[in-house]
Amino acid sequence: MPSTPPPAGRPRPLRTAAVIPAAGRGVRLGPGAPKALRALGGTPMLIHAVRAMAASRAVSLVVVVAPPDGAPEVKHLLDERALPERTDYLVVPGGETRQESVRLGLEALPEDVAVVLVHDAARPLVPVDTVDAVAAAVRDGAPAVVPALPLADTVKEVEPAATPGEPEPVLATPVRARLRAVQTPQGFDRDTLERAHGEVAVDGEGATDDAGMVERLGRPVVVVPGHEEAFKVTRPLDLVLAEAVLARRRANDGF
Repeated sequence: MPSTPPPAGRPRPLRTAAVIPAAGRGVRLGPGAPKALRALGGTPMLIHAVRAMAASRAVSLVVVVAPPDGAPEVKHLLDERALPERTDYLVVPGGETRQESVRLGLEALPEDVAVVLVHDAARPLVPVDTVDAVAAAVRDGAPAVVPALPLADTVKEVEPAATPGEPEPVLATPVRARLRAVQTPQGFDRDTLERAHGEVAVDGEGATDDAGMVERLGRPVVVVPGHEEAFKVTRPLDLVLAEAVLARRRANDGF
């Protein structure tokens, strides 16, 4: 969908884009389609996530990073769904890790994008107010912003057992009042996020938290309030909860 150019002599406003890495298999949900393509209320979770980003008037472009061999299928899914006309979208093939997929999504962004939101496809029900709050905090000058919630449970740091199921010694009990459970979308000044992906090397499966990469640069990261409905659909029970939330929204708001 092409963007309308600004009148001659007027500078193009800097845009906000959302990158949704959706190349993972999601093995904890069990066998079947990739996690992002699992149905929620009859619609793939990825479509819910794209709509959640497009619902924000701050977001004018959504880049979906698809499974390496599944970009045409994902493009077809987006083409046949109704998305806001004010929002452009792109589909690009992803990589072997989430970190590589986010980097590929960044490389696909037009030059006029200054603020980047990175959102998990497995958080399909994030409210638009949360998306708006993250984007606004970056535009107000924060190089990196994460939505987060206080923890309800006490957390223990342990020495992991060599064999699953064995007792694990407790090493420490962090102060719960200082802990937050981080959600997405995480928001970034584009230059900061590109620098993090260019300079921070993460071994193994790569980074699962872009804000953590920015922290390793020594740049500040701030937290804004998250929302309980922005939970991540990872296990079968999460999918049951997501179906219940979606059914309530449809009954109350016609969502």
